[in-house]
Amino acid sequence: MFTMRKHVLLLYFFLYITQFNGVRADSLPVVLWHGMGDSCCFSFSLGAIKKLIENTIPGIYVYSIRLGNNEIEDVEHSYFGKVNEQVQEVCQQLIKNERLKNGYNAIGFSQGAQLLRAVIQRCPNPPVKNFISLGGQHQGVFGLPHCGTSNRIICDYINRVIKYGVYLNTVQENFVQATYWHDPYREEEYKEKSIFLADINNERYINESYKENLQKLHTMVLVKFINDTIVWPPESELFGFYKTGQTSSIETLEQSELYRKDRLGLKQLHDTGRLHFLSVDGDHLHFTEDWFVDNIINKYLL
Repeated sequence: MFTMRKHVLLLYFFLYITQFNGVRADSLPVVLWHGMGDSCCFSFSLGAIKKLIENTIPGIYVYSIRLGNNEIEDVEHSYFGKVNEQVQEVCQQLIKNERLKNGYNAIGFSQGAQLLRAVIQRCPNPPVKNFISLGGQHQGVFGLPHCGTSNRIICDYINRVIKYGVYLNTVQENFVQATYWHDPYREEEYKEKSIFLADINNERYINESYKENLQKLHTMVLVKFINDTIVWPPESELFGFYKTGQTSSIETLEQSELYRKDRLGLKQLHDTGRLHFLSVDGDHLHFTEDWFVDNIINKYLL
C-alpha cells in the first residue's frame, strides 16, 4: 500500500511540475528538414520555424536536421552529394538521438519533404506519427527554378548540368536535384536511371517495406502552394504530374497508376482518412506564422 501511494504521489508531482512549467507531457518531438539552398538553423528560415513551434508548445523538443559540420556545409549538401547516403546518415542521426526514441512528428520543407519521406520509408525507427510536407516535390520536377541572388552561381551551374546530362550516373550520384528530375518525355529512362525518386515512389518494382512503413503513419499532410514559381509542376506537391509525353496536361494523384494500383500505399492512406491535402494562396514556402500555427501546429503537433 505504501509503495503504491508513493508511486501515485510521484505521478502527481511530475504532472504538477510539467503543468507549472507549461510543458505538455504528451507533445511528441518535431523533426525538420530544410530545402535547397537553406540550412537547419538560419534565423530567417528554419531557425524561425523552430522558435515558432517552441514558443507555441512550451517545452517541446525540436530537432532540425543538419548535414556537415556547420551551416555552410549544410547548404552545400543541399546541392551536392550522394542523396541516398544523406538519407542514411539522417536515419542514423535520428536513431542515435535518445530524445526521439518514442517517436516524433516530421515536417519537410520543399526538397526536404521527399528526403524526409525517404527516411520514413527506409528507417521505421524511431516511429513517425504525422508527416507534413510543405511544398515537397513528390513526383519530381521538370523545369528550372529561378535562383536567389545569394546562390545564383551554384544554382545556374546545377541547372546546366541537369539540363544536359540529368540521367547520367555521375550526375545522379553527385547532384541532389538530379535525383528527383522527372522528364515526362523520357519516362522509361527516368524510371530506370533515377537513383532516388523512382525508387522511393516504387516505380521500378514494389518495395513492400516502403508501403508498410508509410501505413504506420497516423497522418500524411501534403501542402501545395497555389502560386508556386519554383516547383514545376506545382501539382507535384500533391503527387500530381504531367501526363507522359507532354507538359500541357496534369495527371492528378487519383488518376495515376501509383494511386490506382496503390504501389506506395497512398490509396490506402486516403481511403482511411489519413491523407490530407492543404493549399496556400502564395508562392513557394510563402506562408504566415498565423497560418502555420492554425493549420500545422494546432492540428498536427499538439
